[in-house]
Amino acid sequence: HVQLVESGGGSVQVGGSLKLSCTHATYIFRERENCAMGWYRQAPGKERELVATMKPDGTTTYIDPVKGRFIISHDNAKNTLYLQMNNLKTEDTAVYTCAAGRKLLACVWNYWGQGTQVTVS
Repeated sequence: HVQLVESGGGSVQVGGSLKLSCTHATYIFRERENCAMGWYRQAPGKERELVATMKPDGTTTYIDPVKGRFIISHDNAKNTLYLQMNNLKTEDTAVYTCAAGRKLLACVWNYWGQGTQVTVS
């Protein structure tokens, strides 16, 4: 049973920083069947969007609004995914959710955390 557990959310002022963590003790990122991890966010009244992703080979992607401000990283020894968020803006306010992918015919987001609230004001 795969569990993803997020932490690190909270309230911060505009321009501040937060670092989100997602521990995943039973999901081994470098296993052949596992293809990517990422962070989604959903703001009130808006669609959920995939903010950043990371593949086991270290390849990362970001949506344009967070490029240069957010950094996704992974610590294999700790089985933890991170999202360092700098220079936060009010539009970054959302529930952030960690996701992990399983390789089927394509990479499918199969596992989800419970979400952590980030509020920027």
